[in-house]
Amino acid sequence: MDHFPGTHWGKPRNDNIDAYGTYPLHAHQPRTDAFADGVQRTQQPVVTGASVLALKYKDGIMMAADNLASYGSLARFKDIQRASGDMADFQQLKHILDTLLIEQFVQDDGHKFGPTEIYEYLSRLMYGRRSKMDPLWNSLLVGGFKDGKSFLGYVDLLGTTYSAPTLRNWVWRYIAQPLLRKSVEGREDTLTEEEAVKILEGCMKVLFYRDARSLNKYQIAAVTEKGIWISDSRSVETEWAFAEGIRGYGAQTQ
Repeated sequence: MDHFPGTHWGKPRNDNIDAYGTYPLHAHQPRTDAFADGVQRTQQPVVTGASVLALKYKDGIMMAADNLASYGSLARFKDIQRASGDMADFQQLKHILDTLLIEQFVQDDGHKFGPTEIYEYLSRLMYGRRSKMDPLWNSLLVGGFKDGKSFLGYVDLLGTTYSAPTLRNWVWRYIAQPLLRKSVEGREDTLTEEEAVKILEGCMKVLFYRDARSLNKYQIAAVTEKGIWISDSRSVETEWAFAEGIRGYGAQTQ
């Protein structure tokens, strides 16, 4: 919209040259960009996911993730299916992988990406973004089943990678990892699906008790030779009556 039509009607108009000197003075002010002096990078995540756990059992891989995405300390979104870390970066990763799979489908050369190929691709991607000082703020658990073998690997925003029978993300390693190791390691080839579900449910309950950024609503997914299944959202049954006996809690005054 032109707020000064009377100054140039019927006269030649040029954004670079004004032979008649008719433009308002404010139009001659140089345009400055506050971000022109340097490239800006994400300094910290904004909306973040929390607990993600994974383990191997005799039929494949099983994972559990709660449905919370927090805006700082605010439990903002409570029905999210995702990996851990920044939600915007997770959506970007999902877009990158979708594009990669579409390219593979179009090529139709008989080769298909398995869990190990996706794992290696993500490790190079995360390390490359880290090297550019523009990391994707996520830690990823990659699980799958191919050629009769299950695979479980970890990739973080620095490009650090490793595999193990039990994995977890971020700080939850200090809470859930000891429980997973005690229950799973050494039993990967005999652990049943029912036992794996029970182990993950117990870990999710402990995380909800101990972690202020978790939710008692979660989902479980499994990858086996038969395919992939993802459960509906479940709720952890919790008991808080014990807190009445804790000094300084509730209505106690002593």
